[in-house]
Amino acid sequence: MEMPAIPQPTFYIFKCEQSAPPGMPKPSCVTEQSRDLFNYLAQTMMQKGLMGPVQAIRTSCLGRCQMGPVMLVEPGHHMYCQLSKEKIDKIIEEHIIGGTPVQEYLIPEQFWGAPISLS
Repeated sequence: MEMPAIPQPTFYIFKCEQSAPPGMPKPSCVTEQSRDLFNYLAQTMMQKGLMGPVQAIRTSCLGRCQMGPVMLVEPGHHMYCQLSKEKIDKIIEEHIIGGTPVQEYLIPEQFWGAPISLS
């Protein structure tokens, strides 16, 4: 019996959900002010009928704590930083639906240079 092909998602959105314990010197992507951003992202995508073609994934530290809250959109290796609900709305409309990354919300190049070569 042949299995039907299951289409792959168009986008994966990896949202950092790392929360540093109180008193830690490094910043955290999940604070009192930002703790509901993942749920907001998921609810907005559900309302727009994007769940399935777009997979929102909770992840631990993405290594850019000083620029948090952050999320990574693949394909394309687009790291969005200092997120808010308003920024998420614009990213969904312009990048996910429209296909054009929102340049002003991308992490500055000095924090997100070219990928490390494995060779």
